[in-house]
Amino acid sequence: MLRKVFYISDGTAITAEVFGHAVLSQFPVDFDALTIPFVETEAKANEVKAQIDDCFITTGERPLVFHSIVKAEIRNIIYSSEGLDYDFLNTFVAPLEQQLGIKASPVVHRTHGNMNESYEARINAINYTMDNDDGQTLKNIDKADLVLLGVSRCGKTPSSLYLSMQFGIKAANYPFVEDDMDNLKLPDELKRNKSKLFGLTISPERLHEIRQSRMENSRYSSLRQCRIEVKEVEMMYKRERIPFVNTTNHSVEEIATKILAVTGLERHMF
Repeated sequence: MLRKVFYISDGTAITAEVFGHAVLSQFPVDFDALTIPFVETEAKANEVKAQIDDCFITTGERPLVFHSIVKAEIRNIIYSSEGLDYDFLNTFVAPLEQQLGIKASPVVHRTHGNMNESYEARINAINYTMDNDDGQTLKNIDKADLVLLGVSRCGKTPSSLYLSMQFGIKAANYPFVEDDMDNLKLPDELKRNKSKLFGLTISPERLHEIRQSRMENSRYSSLRQCRIEVKEVEMMYKRERIPFVNTTNHSVEEIATKILAVTGLERHMF
């Protein structure tokens, strides 16, 4: 039976999930995770406590409980359960109060913010990225913070969306297709914004696998075509001195982090 894990919060539970997953990923074990957000009342906390206790009775093992709860009275109810508690917020609050010389003033939902200017900036970035996906238009390219380049199916769209959703970056992306390969060059609009360009590449074998799942046994998905496109695009990156990263063995989070590290674009945390 898989070890049960609870991610609990009086907010979205994103913080508890991210921290908890990061810790548990260090262990070669599969876990059965349950996320419970918005535990904002004592009644709700008691319901969650009952779930944790029932899990212990059923499995005979104390479930792991990762939580980030601001209100002490709600947090104490979770503490009283049969779970093994890992309290992220309060693990760091007391030492920081001592170092900073100031008492914390906890506010529910402060971690992820409210409807304010930074929130609006993220929404605008997401809308921009969706409107400028896959070379749909180049007329607004001057407004981009970043333009990702690459062959079809190398990871441009998920990377662009992740950058806009997580960091409020207006990320357009532009594909190079088969018809471009005979005379591969940057459109004038991209040349004008060369400082914003960043290339993605991928191994031809992996690209072949991805394209096969989309258009099996087609010219588009053939290994030969994948090799031609990847080679031509990488040569253009080097010729134009465009920084690029290979996405083959990296998650979208890793790709985005590498892009930010190379470009120096400012992260906005929401």
